[in-house]
Amino acid sequence: MSARYVLLKSANDALEKPAYRARFATTPNEILSLSDGLQQCPIPFAQAAKPPAPINIWAPLSIEETTSINQWLSDPAQGFNLTRNVETSVLSDNVVFIIEVYPPKKAEALAYLSAPEKIQPPSKHARVTIHHGASTPPEIKDYLVGPLPLGKDTTITPLTDIYHRDDIPFNAYGLTNMNFLFAFFKLALTDDLAAACEDLFGASARGLPSDTLIPGVSGPFSFDGTFRRVWLSWKLNVPGSWLLPLNFFWDVDMSGTDPNKWKILKVVYDHHVFDDLDAFINAWKDGKLVRRNPPNAKDTRWATRLHPDGSEARDLDHLPGPRQVSFGGLRFRVDRELQYVSWMGWGMYLSFDRDMGLSLWDIRLKGERIIYQLAPQEALSQYAGNDPMQATTAWLDRYWGMGGAVRDLLPNYDCPAEAVFLPATIRTPLETVKLSRAICVFEHDSGKPITRHTGYEKGEFGAVKGYQLVIRSISTIDKSFDYTFALDGSLEVRVSASGYLQAGYWEPTQDPYGSRIRDTTMGNLHDHSINFKVDFDIAGTSNSLLSTKTVIEEVEFPWLDPEDIWGNITIQQKIVKEYITTEDESKLWWPKNFQGMYAVVNQERKNKWGYPRGYAIHPGSSPIHNTVVGSKRMLNNANWARYNMAVTKRKDKEPSSSSMWNMNLPSKPMVDFHKFFDGESLVQEDLVAWINVGTHHLPQAEDSPNTKTNVATSSFLLTPLNYFDSDISMDSLNAIVLEAPANGDMREFWGFDDNSVEQDSVCMPSRPSPFQWKMPDTFDLDGNKRVHGTVEDARKKSGLIQRIKLG
Repeated sequence: MSARYVLLKSANDALEKPAYRARFATTPNEILSLSDGLQQCPIPFAQAAKPPAPINIWAPLSIEETTSINQWLSDPAQGFNLTRNVETSVLSDNVVFIIEVYPPKKAEALAYLSAPEKIQPPSKHARVTIHHGASTPPEIKDYLVGPLPLGKDTTITPLTDIYHRDDIPFNAYGLTNMNFLFAFFKLALTDDLAAACEDLFGASARGLPSDTLIPGVSGPFSFDGTFRRVWLSWKLNVPGSWLLPLNFFWDVDMSGTDPNKWKILKVVYDHHVFDDLDAFINAWKDGKLVRRNPPNAKDTRWATRLHPDGSEARDLDHLPGPRQVSFGGLRFRVDRELQYVSWMGWGMYLSFDRDMGLSLWDIRLKGERIIYQLAPQEALSQYAGNDPMQATTAWLDRYWGMGGAVRDLLPNYDCPAEAVFLPATIRTPLETVKLSRAICVFEHDSGKPITRHTGYEKGEFGAVKGYQLVIRSISTIDKSFDYTFALDGSLEVRVSASGYLQAGYWEPTQDPYGSRIRDTTMGNLHDHSINFKVDFDIAGTSNSLLSTKTVIEEVEFPWLDPEDIWGNITIQQKIVKEYITTEDESKLWWPKNFQGMYAVVNQERKNKWGYPRGYAIHPGSSPIHNTVVGSKRMLNNANWARYNMAVTKRKDKEPSSSSMWNMNLPSKPMVDFHKFFDGESLVQEDLVAWINVGTHHLPQAEDSPNTKTNVATSSFLLTPLNYFDSDISMDSLNAIVLEAPANGDMREFWGFDDNSVEQDSVCMPSRPSPFQWKMPDTFDLDGNKRVHGTVEDARKKSGLIQRIKLG
């Protein structure tokens, strides 16, 4: 493309151009008149991508595939004696919990990707989890089913080599339905209890649709799998109930499969401990309980997202805010069927699973693979407080299923108007959910140049526009996952949280553990830690871990005079590089004062200047690790959270740093991250970096009603480290170089070369589609489309046992 040189003689000359005049228009009528004759902008439609291979070998299973596997498992010939109707099942039934794709072995995947026109793709397999509640004793088993599609060669074999213990204790089971809880509460919710609650809290629970109290639980539910116990915390059954807790708690033993044998071990009211409900009720009848003010059930608007009563309107806020328009059309490509995205030399496949949601595979830049897999692994939340709920809570969100909690994104709010939305299909124990807007992809102007310089010699003055591509998904566990790709080859991974606090009941003894945010409500101190797996392939799979730090030195230079006031000794910093050679040394924290970095490099592949090609790992915002070490509730099940990052030799049998059962097995988890470290060499091996982001959340009044993504955010960056010979963002045509006036008259406008990219081009944008949102389509386990239930049905599925509606 030929360069375009433009020389503007004066400001008046600029204002003769309509595009420039539009910038200085001062009235709506003047702006409207400037739109006359404009052409319609291109429709924001992503052109077809060209994936490197015609099959996404990590793609989730389709509805047809999961349905056929479920039917195959249900055949009496398989011998599983499954209960097909999971919605009416009980804990003592055998039910299928998970059916999802199981990633192929990396060696087989790379072989296929190296020559997809010649080599067959790896055989496809599914991971299947079955709750064997009818067994003696009951147990949980993971299986591998394949090859797919189902045929005479298909087999089912136990999947055990990815775990660090042979058995999955039944007491760690995942949630299928709430029938077991209803059976327990039917016995516990007596008239006397309702009367006591009405008197103390102005609300009660009787197991009716009109209940004004609801319970939720704390976790973990077990230590080693030999029992299952929970603390129930009661709150008002109103919108925003998370922020309206009571000082009323039950310790309940829910071990085994028979709710009739479950038992309330303790009841706690206002720090007074009772052996059972009868003791609590008798103390109430005898007038021995101190009354505390409960939350005001008539003043709960503050706990919702409704516009606050009496709030003052902000100036000009009645106008819609700015909206970005791609005047030349979208500049990224998408293959919707294969879930492949490309932009400015970047390319990657997408996948989605029940446990953690969105993952990225085979990430390439300029045709070279940089990362084989980039995926979240686990999300930890560990609380503190002076009550049974907060002091015992240590969540690991993989148990709940962060991918399974995803719902369709809100266009124009969760993602810009021009975003392209991609679907996802997620199978739960009860149904298959087909999302149409699970993921959004968009390019945006970062608002700042990625490089610039002001200079006066030829070629010194100019800038490159800072465009970025963002791939986003948001879980209803209130975490937004952003993968942001830049023109220079850097990649930012960011998690931002917004949602309700797990609030506690405020009273003065809680002061060291949080902040009061309402009359009877507090936000409790807690940590968030989220772990990511980054499977690097830097110029191949033979990589090493490089540590680069700066240290202070005193050096004597011969050109300095010792008699001079400056002396001949200089104190300065210098770079020290060393390779971390074994897993014994690779559990890492960021250097003090961030004086250094870690990088994955290929010592055998060097750039033009003799340095190993690599990618550096940088801390972004809030580069923290988990604070509390040694708590029994997180003894060994989240060892990854003790560090900022760690690096191991990649193994197919170590696919993740966690598992969905880890939360409930802190003493002996299914995946013990520390057991990944067995002293193996990290020199020119296939390496995985396990990188953490997170926040230390010290709650404040402004966290009500919801926390904010601009504060509760954390990130890390992956940047080229001598991977190239120079800055590749200079390739971009969306750049400008300025040239001083040829006559030397500095009163004149400068000429410029903008590579003939018409940054001042305008067109009439199409009107965004009217806002619409609805619940996703769901399908039963036989693949039949379901009729949508009620809002209350959706609420119950979303709340599970953290907000239990008993009627």
